[in-house]
Amino acid sequence: MNPVIAEFWPYLMLVIVGYLPNEVWRVLGLVLARGLNEDSEIVMWSRAVATAILAGVIAKLILFSSGALDTIPIWVRVAATLCGFLGFLLIKRSALAGVVIGLSTLVLGGYLTTP
Repeated sequence: MNPVIAEFWPYLMLVIVGYLPNEVWRVLGLVLARGLNEDSEIVMWSRAVATAILAGVIAKLILFSSGALDTIPIWVRVAATLCGFLGFLLIKRSALAGVVIGLSTLVLGGYLTTP
């Protein structure tokens, strides 16, 4: 087998198995949602469900983390989340600011508390 193909084979499989099946549903959602009113009940419900799922994933990452994140104390993870949320609110509701502040807090807290 060609060495270049052998090196990039896992990434190609990630695209084929992970990205493409999900992208079909995203495109279908865009096509179907094109004519919907943003204030309709179905759109508001969909937004609420998406927000709840994201909140659940974030809570799971904070409370039941694994791998390298598990080495950081839980109070640091919670503090980083709160700092990121406050940064989001204080800097014109900027998601980028929230992520940068939260991540910076997490990295600094992890550095200072890990032996």
